[in-house]
Amino acid sequence: MKPEEPKFYEYLLPGGWMILAGRSEKDNDRLSLKIANANEWWFHVRGMPGSHVILRPPEGSKESPDKEMLKQAAAVAAWHSKARSGGVVAVSATLAKFVSKPRGAKPGTVSIRKETVFKVRPDLPT
Repeated sequence: MKPEEPKFYEYLLPGGWMILAGRSEKDNDRLSLKIANANEWWFHVRGMPGSHVILRPPEGSKESPDKEMLKQAAAVAAWHSKARSGGVVAVSATLAKFVSKPRGAKPGTVSIRKETVFKVRPDLPT
């Protein structure tokens, strides 16, 4: 039996940018540790359960996201979390290369380095 395909929420942004959000703890693990490229941005709401979110540039692009794009991805991470109805929410962000799994940790648990914190309202791209 082959492993189940990971399931993600996908949001297309202007310019071909894509936001991917995990649907389960196992999907979060795969998204954060196997699917995300080292220089893609990773997001997660601080201190609460929620989706791991990746901001992916357009195919073949070397361009960096602007602050507005980062805030949009952070808002998606807040939306797909237990903090959805909490007003302004703190969301951790870092490059995917700074996300790792502690030995023996349960699915969906990661540790991060070089964190940036965004304060955003939970929202989805329109």
